[in-house]
This record gives sequence, structure tokens and C-alpha cells, in this order.
Amino acid sequence: MTRKIVVTSALPYANGPIHIGHLVEYIQTDIWVRFHKLCGHECLYFCADDTHGTPVMLSARAAGIPPEQLIEKVHREHVQDFERFHVAFDNYYSTHSPENQHFSELIFKRLDEAGSIVKRQVEQAFCETCNMALPDRYVKGTCPRCKAEDQYGDSCEVCSATYRPTDMVNPTCATCRAVPVLRSSEHYFFKLADYEERLKVLIGQGYTQPSVANKLQEWFDAGLKDWDISRDGPYFGFKIPGESDKYFYVWLDAPIGYIASAKNYCDREGLDFNRLWPGEHASPSDSDEYELYHFIGKDIVYFHALFWPAMLQGAGFKTAKKLFVHGFLTVNGEKMSKSRGTFVTAATFAEHLDTEYLRYYYASKLNDSVHDLDLSIEDFVNKVNSDLVGKFANLASRSGPMLTKKLEGRLGELDADGRALIDRMVAERSQIVQAYEALKYGAVVRHIVALADEANRYVESKRPWDTLKTDPELTRVTLTAVINAVRVLAVYLKPILPVYARKVERFLGLSELTMADLDSVLENHSINPFEHLFKRVEAKQVKKMIESSKEPETSGSSGDSSNDTPSFKEQCDMSDFGKIDLRVAAIKEADTVEGADKLLRLTLDVGRVDRNVLAGIALAYKPEDLVGRKVVYFSNLKPRKMRFGVSEGMVLAAGGGGKEVYLLEPDDGAQPGDEIR
Repeated sequence: MTRKIVVTSALPYANGPIHIGHLVEYIQTDIWVRFHKLCGHECLYFCADDTHGTPVMLSARAAGIPPEQLIEKVHREHVQDFERFHVAFDNYYSTHSPENQHFSELIFKRLDEAGSIVKRQVEQAFCETCNMALPDRYVKGTCPRCKAEDQYGDSCEVCSATYRPTDMVNPTCATCRAVPVLRSSEHYFFKLADYEERLKVLIGQGYTQPSVANKLQEWFDAGLKDWDISRDGPYFGFKIPGESDKYFYVWLDAPIGYIASAKNYCDREGLDFNRLWPGEHASPSDSDEYELYHFIGKDIVYFHALFWPAMLQGAGFKTAKKLFVHGFLTVNGEKMSKSRGTFVTAATFAEHLDTEYLRYYYASKLNDSVHDLDLSIEDFVNKVNSDLVGKFANLASRSGPMLTKKLEGRLGELDADGRALIDRMVAERSQIVQAYEALKYGAVVRHIVALADEANRYVESKRPWDTLKTDPELTRVTLTAVINAVRVLAVYLKPILPVYARKVERFLGLSELTMADLDSVLENHSINPFEHLFKRVEAKQVKKMIESSKEPETSGSSGDSSNDTPSFKEQCDMSDFGKIDLRVAAIKEADTVEGADKLLRLTLDVGRVDRNVLAGIALAYKPEDLVGRKVVYFSNLKPRKMRFGVSEGMVLAAGGGGKEVYLLEPDDGAQPGDEIR
């Protein structure tokens, strides 16, 4: 029976590039969507950029551009990154959209009418240095429960406690490290505790994995707390209706982006949105016409397993049938690190390696658990060369060229041995389908590799390169079985390796392969010239990718990275800060640095003298666009001898690194050599 399915992935934040850690989720989801489409089901995949909140506002401010311009730029980059890795959304949208504003206001209105919204005065952290109320993630300090240090203002990564920033011990502003003061403000709260029983029923029906359900029970036992869903300006987001300077908290409108993306798609394609996701015009019916599934990482379980379904229940919208949760990515057993070069962006990976290699490696490691996935570089190289090259590509390359060059490119008919081989391979379909459905991709890969091994053993036993000299027609029969084996493997692998599957389809002269094609065989059929499928990976290619991912020595990075808040070294006092001499400089010359992808060589006029600086900004700026520009120059930084020369100081910039680097500029009228105080 044909199923109708709607699938979402968590929204990537519009404040930085997609990296290989993000791709765990999108590849996992894309494989599941492609699998269902391969089986003939209608499966729609929706996502969007998460665009609102303080980090985007501050990054845009640092770049001197409106937030709308920043998120448009990031959206284009995200779309390109996903296309590189063949993640095929049916609609990839933005939370900064008319649809999202409509549904945010509608859901808020319905929750308010249901008595689920209350107002109350709150004491909130306010940074007098930054002159703004601090969002939860912009306060760092000591967890009030387990006393772990350097935790965010909303939850503890050590003990998973949730709290308010004002509950923290020794809180500081994550932007400037100043100690925030408390200020009173009236905020809107969502009464989450009112939905406890309904949430328990939902979770009891198998809403998520057992281990996640156990974690949710801890939160139930601790007592669900009202959720602050408003933020004071300045803030980039949607204003709350009737308010002049209060905005919906980004975590309210972000998951609503799933609905907005689906609505935008339905309006464009002429579909009835209320049938796809009931709730806009009426309470959800009992209709299960479309199954709804969410894929997320374990770091946002609290929001997606409690707040989000409670909001949907209170506003009369359909909730998901299941929430699939995955773990984090580690590289060589450690957290991704810029200093070690293991914090690899999607764009950087694609520059150096075939992106299907990562899809396959992730699939070989993924299952239905929330355990972390480790990308071992040595294992990655071995698995690609052993499986993709040594098994799948090898099987096709041993048969295709022989047929096209020696036997007119025409298949014959299967004999008993060939038929038995293909029957055994097709008989694995039910196990492979069940494993795909259950997200047990590692089991899928093991099944397919075992089948490829059997097909390669068949070739070895039949030795077509020998029989070609003595009995060409027997060779044709053997190769007919091998080509059919290649076809079966391509069907099974298509959700994981869509490009590989397309190459096999072209090589075999076939249209789109589906699971239904396993019910037939390919006989008396002409094939096309063989198309190369995969190349071996050399360790030096991976080493080059890692080297290009390392932070430039001039960056001053601490090594690790976060998309939401900066990472700091140990604190300094005012006497240390007073040593810093910041000056206005004008860029006289800018050139690329041979052998360094991320460095530019700048000649700076700093007032009657010139200085040479190596700056890690090559991914963000073209040299010709920098000449004549005024920048902020750290003038008394000790000269540093680097691999590519001596750097006499540093130009100041902000951003997340890579393409997200924004040079700081002095006020209009400032002249080279002027001191900045």
C-alpha cells in the first residue's frame, strides 16, 4: 500500500556554514526519504534556515549589514552545501517568511485563548556594556545544580539541568565577559506543565526512542516549568502582536518553520495544506492521511519532545508520529576541533573528496540509537577503498567493459547458476527494507556488502576473462548475471549513493530504478559504455583537507567552536587590556599567499610607516576589494614568524570563521595611525 509521509530535519542556524557534524542529521534523513520514494511512497521532505535571534543580529551588526542581507547570503550557501551532498529537500525555506509569521501569531493566539499564556515580571540578565538583555545562550557561568563551570544560561551540558540565567552561579556575558545586572521586565510564558498528562500519553505511544523517553521522565519527575517565549528588543525576529518592543523568542518560531515550509510548498504545488498538516483552519481530524516524522539531534530534545508537541496540542495542530533522535559526531574519538583541522565544513570536504564517500561512511555507522557517531579517518579511507572501490565499482568495472568491447555490449539470458545468484540477492529485500525503515543503516550496509562479496566470488569462480577466449557466448551468460547483480546492488544502494545509482542507470541504459525493479531481470538488453564509478581515496587527500581546515595561526582561536556563542580563553584583567594599542590602518596592498588557502598578505599604512600582516580572511574577501579600505590594527602585537613569512601585528575581525569573517572598521574620518580608544 502506498504511504503518504512528511519528514522534517532540524533547522540549521543562519549564522554559519554547514559542517560535517550537521550533515549527520541531513544525510540520515535524506537516506530515509529517498528509501521511501524508492519504495513508491509519497514522501515530502521539508526544512528551512533558522534565521532569528541575537547571534544573527550581532553578526549582521558586526558586518555592517541588515540581518535580512546576512540571512539571504547564508541561505544561498546552505542550499549549495546541501546540494553538494545530494540532500534533496522538497522545500528548503526560511523562518523569516510571511508563512512563519502567520503561523507564529496564529499558534500564539490560540494558546492565549486556551489560557496557556501568562504574563509576569521577570528578573533578567542585562549587559550594560553591550546595552542589551542577554538571551539564555549569551550568559555563561556555573550550573546551579551540579556546579559544572562554563555552562550556558538555559541548560547544563553535564547534568542536563534546565534553568534560567538568573539561577546561575557567577554568570557573565558570553560576548564581552562583563558581569550582567538584573533588570525587571514583563514577559510572556507558555504554561508547559498544563500539558504534562497529554505529553506523557504521546510519549507512551512510542513518540521517540526508549532511551530518550527515559530522559524525558527525568524532566517530568523534576517538574515541567513555564517557558519564557518573549524577548525584549533589540532582537531580530517577529514582534508579538500588540507589543512595541517585544518579540517571539526564536525557539517559538523556529519549529513553526516546519509548518511554514510545508505551507509554502503546498501553495506552490496546489496541494491542500490542511490535509497534509491539519490544524490551520480546524482542529486536527483523526485522519492519518499523512504520517509526520521529525529528525533532530539529542541536544534539542527538550524543545522538540516537550515544548513543540505541547504547542501543537494547545493550538489544535497535528503532532508528529515519531521523533527520531541521533547523537553527535566525533572525529577520531574527539570533539571536532578547528585547531586540529577536524572541524570540516561541507564546502571544504566537497573541495577535496567525493561527497558520496561521507554519505556511505555515515550510513555504515548509523543506527536507531542516540549514541555518538565517530568518524575515524583511517577507517574512513579503508572503508571507501574496500567497499566502494573494491566491491561495488570493481564488480561493474570487471563486467561492463568486457561486454561493450568484446561482446557488442549486449546481454544474453541467465542460466541456472546466474538465476540462483540473483534470486539469493533479491531474497534479501525484506531484511534490507526493514532495516532502512528502522534507521538501522549500518545493518543495511552490512547486508549489501555481503551480497557484493557473493557476486564477486561468483565472478572469480566463472573466470569470464578466460572463457572469453574459448566460449564467448558462455562469457555473455556469466556477464549477464554479473550485470544483473550490479543492478540489484544499485537499487539497494540508491538511497545512500544516489549519484552512483544514476551512473549505473546510464551505464545500463535504464530509467529510474525502484524497488519494484527487483521483481524482474535484465536479459537480451544492450548496455552503454562503462562509466567510471569511484576513485580510491589517498591518505594525502584527507591530510590536505584537514590541513586546509585548521585555523590560521593568526586567528587567535581557542580551537573548538560553537555556532551559538564564542569560546574564550582564560580571563585577563584591565592591566592586560591596557597594553593593547589599537590603531587605524589603511590597506595599501593585498595579495594571496601561495600554498595558504586562507591567508592574505596585507601591506598596511599605519601612519607614515607600513606594516606587513598575514590575515586569515582569504575565504571571505578578494584581495582587489580590500585595497584602500580602513581597518582596525593591533599595532603592538609581537611580530610572529610563520611558515609564510613574518606577520607584524593583526587586523581585527569578527565572525564564525571561513567565509563568515567581517573586518572591523573605524569611524568615518579616521586616519591611518590614529589611536582607537
